[in-house]
Amino acid sequence: MSRAPGMSVRLKLALSYAGFLMVASFLLLAAVWLFLLRYVPAEAINTISGFVPGRDDLVRAFGPVVAWVLLFLLAFGLLGGWFLAGRMLVPLARITDATRRAANGSLSYRIELEGRNDEFRELADSFDVMLARLEAHVDEQRRFAANASHELRTPLAITQTLLEVARNDPDRDNGALIERLAVVNARAIELTEALLVLSRADQRSFARETVDLSLLAEEAAETLLPLAERRGVVIETSGEVTPALGSPALLLQLTTNLLHNAIVHNLPEHGTAQVSTAVHDGFVTLEVENTGEHLPPHLVATLTEPFQRGTERIRGDHGGVGLGLAIVKSIAQAHDGTLTIVGRPEGGMRVTVRLPAVPTDSVR
Repeated sequence: MSRAPGMSVRLKLALSYAGFLMVASFLLLAAVWLFLLRYVPAEAINTISGFVPGRDDLVRAFGPVVAWVLLFLLAFGLLGGWFLAGRMLVPLARITDATRRAANGSLSYRIELEGRNDEFRELADSFDVMLARLEAHVDEQRRFAANASHELRTPLAITQTLLEVARNDPDRDNGALIERLAVVNARAIELTEALLVLSRADQRSFARETVDLSLLAEEAAETLLPLAERRGVVIETSGEVTPALGSPALLLQLTTNLLHNAIVHNLPEHGTAQVSTAVHDGFVTLEVENTGEHLPPHLVATLTEPFQRGTERIRGDHGGVGLGLAIVKSIAQAHDGTLTIVGRPEGGMRVTVRLPAVPTDSVR
């Protein structure tokens, strides 16, 4: 935005200080003048003991002194105000410098303003927190873009290789080639759709309505039952009516991703995946718990990062694209909720999604 040049804040503050000092001086001198005029006679009086000056004499004597005093106070107010304003605006100059650095792409700089807490310190601390979050978000987006490019490049490279093989060997049976291409293409489509869901959740571009999480849990369990049976996993659902406010499609995606993850990351046989919902005071929860391998805490902490996979074992059938829990986290945050993942002592993990409760007058 183009703006016309104006006075600096420091100059404005200096003029304000000087103006306030001049007004206070005028009021003080006016009070003195009125006080003197009340007790000074209109004309000079010669008495036996001496001479009593009149008002004209007082004006001639007092006027030049007042002028010099006001002139001195004006200069003193300007110089003192300029100095004091400069001292007070030092923190603002550091904040401005940090803003310019951030605008130029340097997000690692921190103001770290010292001294006791005041408005400038609060502003500087808030700015430092904002820079830290922005830096973390930018780093996360860069990692995400790099990982997404790598993940998308893999199926494209496989497709190119298969097509080159078919072109160089026209007599080759294309049945296996077509089947392999279909698998690779399906994986690319799955990854693309996952990226779109993640982007939609991050942008919060969805309408909100009342949704029963218990019904979503049953629907997800019914959808994934064939996969669970093939892997020897028993699905258990429980819970009362659990109203939440949000997008039915996104919350169903969240529930399906959690249950799919619980089925895939499970024991080779005789595993279980439990889905439960509950209503609490002020919030509702969706909890998915499964059996499986022991997960170290440092690995659990990274599972919500895009393209992070718990084990190499899920590279096989229905292994996913590494965005399942990242999508769950984004959907939960888009609904003003939280996602908590903890490893179970006996193996497997417990994932809890906590969402705000629906107001009573909104429940139909």
